[in-house]
Amino acid sequence: MSLATEMLAASSAFDGIKSFINAMCQPHWFLIISVGGLVVFLLGYRHLTKPVVAGPIAAFCVLFFLASCFDPNFLEIVKKADNVPIVMMMFAVGFLTWLAFRQAAVNDERMERGQPLIESGADDKVLVWPDLVYTELISLVLFTAFLTVWAIVLRAPLEQPADPNVAPNPAKAPWYFLGLQEMLVYFDPWLAGVVFPGLIIVGLIAIPYMDKNPKGNGYYTFKERPFAIAMFMFGWLILWVVLIIFGTFLRGPNWNFFGPYEYWDMHRPAALLNVEPRDLFWIGFMDRPVPTQNWGIIPHYLIREAPGIFILAAYFILGPLVLKALFFQRMYRQMGFIRYSVLVTLLLVMLLMPIKMVLRWTMNLHYIVGITEWFLNV
Repeated sequence: MSLATEMLAASSAFDGIKSFINAMCQPHWFLIISVGGLVVFLLGYRHLTKPVVAGPIAAFCVLFFLASCFDPNFLEIVKKADNVPIVMMMFAVGFLTWLAFRQAAVNDERMERGQPLIESGADDKVLVWPDLVYTELISLVLFTAFLTVWAIVLRAPLEQPADPNVAPNPAKAPWYFLGLQEMLVYFDPWLAGVVFPGLIIVGLIAIPYMDKNPKGNGYYTFKERPFAIAMFMFGWLILWVVLIIFGTFLRGPNWNFFGPYEYWDMHRPAALLNVEPRDLFWIGFMDRPVPTQNWGIIPHYLIREAPGIFILAAYFILGPLVLKALFFQRMYRQMGFIRYSVLVTLLLVMLLMPIKMVLRWTMNLHYIVGITEWFLNV
């Protein structure tokens, strides 16, 4: 076989791999794979965090990233001045997650063997001077030098003065708001920007207080606080970091999704046929027009959105009962009715976001409930 033939075969193989990765980075697959990866990691954290296992995985990720940089479309995205810190953040999040769970795995194994924890007997008290101030001074000098070199090598992406007649395509918020911007696609602005993020943050804060497990305080562990840690990792990694990745690397012109190796074609069509539960029920199932007249004292929009209201009511009423019967019987006995109901309601609100996203991506579902008269679009 000639060299040219071998190079052509290798190029075809690489193109096939890139096409497969582009397909797997479609949002519904990306989210499913991310959730599946988190579940596998939490179930096998003791084995997966071992240096002999985590080291090759980290090396493969770095080499894969460097090899991907040979693709011009991939390189064009990751080398943008705005995106370089996000790339660094992805590796930092991975490293710090590994570090925390590695210490948790070691502590869990020590407790099973009856040995003292890593943190036991540690004397963390130091003098402010010279220990603390001296360390802070060194860190200040090093990071000042690092940021100076960064500012020289990687120029800030300053653009022309703002013009209300000219909008960039895609128009993106700062990276720390990309998760909120992504949520605006699926919910009404006041829900996506205020209510749901607020409830998710409050829910993540409330989990340690609702799940009043006295264990796991002051030391790394996963075995003693599996529910609280798993829910926090889901809210942090899936509902925040993954959404930032969506907005930074996968959302392109006209807010379309593109694979990491795809060219951001500004003229790619994005025709969507919105699907509404009310249309499926009244037109498709009942074979009649969507109600537009009041039924007595009941406003027409409540009748119109009755299918979606029923779905949400069943989700929030039957959800706690189903979760209690399948998974949380012990938690219900420990927490009682009120604390359990509050905790599971916050959990269901958090889970509603990825459910709605998948329905939007797979079925073009617009809103489950769309009461525009009240600006209540879920």
